[in-house]
Amino acid sequence: MTDNRPLVVVADDVVRDHVTRLAAAVGCELRYAHDLAAARSSWAEAPLVLLDRVTGATSDSHGLPRRANVLLVRADAPAQEEWRAAVSLGVDSVALLPADEDLVVTALADVVERPSAREGRVLAVVGGRGGAGASVLAASVAVTAARSGEAALLVDCDALGGGVDLVLGTEADDGLRWPDLTMSAGRVSMAELDAALPARRRGRGRLSVLSCDRVGAGPTDVALAAVVDAGRRAGRTVVCDLPRHADRAADEVLHRADLTVLVVPADVRGCVAAACVRRRLSEHTSRVEAVVRGHATGGLAEADIVDAVGVPVLAWTGHDNAVGRILDRGAFRPTRRLARAARTILATLA
Repeated sequence: MTDNRPLVVVADDVVRDHVTRLAAAVGCELRYAHDLAAARSSWAEAPLVLLDRVTGATSDSHGLPRRANVLLVRADAPAQEEWRAAVSLGVDSVALLPADEDLVVTALADVVERPSAREGRVLAVVGGRGGAGASVLAASVAVTAARSGEAALLVDCDALGGGVDLVLGTEADDGLRWPDLTMSAGRVSMAELDAALPARRRGRGRLSVLSCDRVGAGPTDVALAAVVDAGRRAGRTVVCDLPRHADRAADEVLHRADLTVLVVPADVRGCVAAACVRRRLSEHTSRVEAVVRGHATGGLAEADIVDAVGVPVLAWTGHDNAVGRILDRGAFRPTRRLARAARTILATLA
């Protein structure tokens, strides 16, 4: 059976103890070798190798082939000859402890989590005006992604929105909301989130939801960044329902978003308000497209909306009276128009 533990070839006791503590923090078991000669039998199969002293070593001197995922871990910077020897073994970066703890933690956590071969995608959804329907569209995209067989993560980023779980009708489901989460700077695994968050099967896929609550704080910038990064590493489609107002936490999502959808009501006031929001979004992301809600009034055509808001129109959802009835019943499902717009968004996101 393959041994999936990282291999540690570190002679410095202080550095080795430091690495051991970092590994324990992310639940990563290690195996150790005294030197490169002793590491030969485990060298090729280890998912990650951490080295400190490589003076005089080359890929030939110990019969060690050059390989990927080798990290030089030290208390001080390597001399030029040490760096040349490290490169011959496959080292492409160095972590100086304690300053570069995050680099070591990330490498170890990647072994534990075994990130998906498919990198996840991040979608931000923002209303161009109050009541534009951004939360409903975000929920529609997340549900549609799950129904297509994907694993999706819906993240509520608006503490004043009342909770996206109310949109889905899952407010009674067991699991944590933002006020229940205690998260400091660092990294969280998607497996930990899956165990803590409300989740339901939706068609062939799974939808996990991290909602704000009726009382209590919303996400901090650090916590929101950690959650979005966890979803991306795990290959999830991460859908974030953002507030319109400037917010450090929301800005973290915008920096990470592969696509930002601005929901624009199809009227003059809606376009003017959406243009104000778009100018703020453009400070943090370059890829913004519009989804227009309702039927154009006063002779507005799509070209007029594009000109007024300043972004291309990706889809229209029209106006559907059935949405309100669905939300009141507490059993959310996207209407035909919302599902069509959601599929267009997912195709663009991919």
